[in-house]
Amino acid sequence: MPIKESELILNPNGSVYHLNLKPENIAENIIFVGDQDRVEKITKHFDTVDFKIQKREFKTHTGTYKGKRISVISTGIGPDNIDIVLNELDALVNIDLKTRQPKKQLTSLNIIRVGTSGSLQHDIPVDAFVMATHGLDLNAMLHAYQITLVTNPDIEDAFITHTNWNVNKGRPLIINNNSSLENQFSSDLIYKGITATAGGFYGPQGRVLRLPLQDPELNHKIDTFNYKGLRISNLEMETSVIYGLSKLLGHKALSLNAIIANRANGTFSKNPSLVVENLIKYTLERI
Repeated sequence: MPIKESELILNPNGSVYHLNLKPENIAENIIFVGDQDRVEKITKHFDTVDFKIQKREFKTHTGTYKGKRISVISTGIGPDNIDIVLNELDALVNIDLKTRQPKKQLTSLNIIRVGTSGSLQHDIPVDAFVMATHGLDLNAMLHAYQITLVTNPDIEDAFITHTNWNVNKGRPLIINNNSSLENQFSSDLIYKGITATAGGFYGPQGRVLRLPLQDPELNHKIDTFNYKGLRISNLEMETSVIYGLSKLLGHKALSLNAIIANRANGTFSKNPSLVVENLIKYTLERI
């Protein structure tokens, strides 16, 4: 059965609804950034840029770097935006948009997130790079899918016990990165750990302005969690959903973060733009 027009929405020109892209507009190597202004900070290093488009916060540039075709896409902030971006990218490569039928031969994309984040550990300093070995999903969005097929219940149970997790928030989920991409991007310059993914910036990350928190001690519990040597290294808003949806859809994903703040020490980078630039160069050399 063809996928209904209400489920897979296309623009009048045949592009997917939010991203405004057609299949020929993207490469199989894709870099995700949150901030649309960061797209040019990456593609300024390209040898060529042959396609540019933007709709809302979703900006895409596609070009070549040292002979390799790469797309850079801004996702905006948060798990809900990742749900849009990953599903529409998958539709571009794995659904025939004319017949609205899934293709028999599926394509696996390589997705690298280049983000910024705050470290939760005293020994992961500002200006460092962190690779997410796992995404810890704290926002419950992935529960809309049959996500337990790709999760790690033993680590999840340990986290739930350690934090005395409130079940009304939805079960936390742990999803691995892609091991081949981890090997490709590993080096002595990279710290590794679990990246926690919150559903918001303020209360969901333990920040208090005028509203009290459901669990004022949650950040400390997150910081002190340890499962067989695995620690939660940093906290942001996209990684777990990138990992979860990529696993379910058959894509490879890895999340890299430039550490611009250390919440354990209360410090902030003196030059955050330089840290991001260094991570961009590191990523392009290994993609």
